[in-house]
Amino acid sequence: MWDERYGSEEFVYGSEPNTFLVEVAARLPKGGEVLCLGEGEGRNAVWLAKQGFRVTGIDASAVGLAKAARWAAEQGVTIETVHANLADADLGEARWDSVVSIFCHLPPALRKQVHRHVVRALRPGGVLLLEAYTPRQLEFGTGGPPNAEMMMDLVSLGDELSGLSIEHGSELVREVHEGRFHFGAGAVVQFIARKPG
Repeated sequence: MWDERYGSEEFVYGSEPNTFLVEVAARLPKGGEVLCLGEGEGRNAVWLAKQGFRVTGIDASAVGLAKAARWAAEQGVTIETVHANLADADLGEARWDSVVSIFCHLPPALRKQVHRHVVRALRPGGVLLLEAYTPRQLEFGTGGPPNAEMMMDLVSLGDELSGLSIEHGSELVREVHEGRFHFGAGAVVQFIARKPG
């Protein structure tokens, strides 16, 4: 599905970075190593690289990552790409200064596993920055997965990311304009948490 979706010249989620990421990027350890989960076509990774971060994007779509690498080169920056399914990926231990998860929707069991791995993979003082659709998004139908179990909320994120100290958590409705697959009012959760140390 994802190779097919990313196979056109169009950036299906747009080429601009996620606006929540832009608003709060100053909270990420400056110039640090950032892992972007489910990075797809690279819009967030490329923007972070332009801000001076050392960025790795991981995704199950080789087509999306090839597009991301081309986009980075066109923008005059370098990003690392890792072609891997998050079910099998080793995110490392105390490896990353930040992990960025923007609309990375996964089945519940896999999401819990990935979030456990994120806690382990962050360095002490490292930051997780996440935005995702909440189950209420099904009322809007403006993007995201077709079932509520793949969406997130503050309660489940707090449980799944225990071990991190929550610095910001909010559920809200906001305008999301990111290509043709995320377009219109959306019910989202925004979450920032730091690993103690």
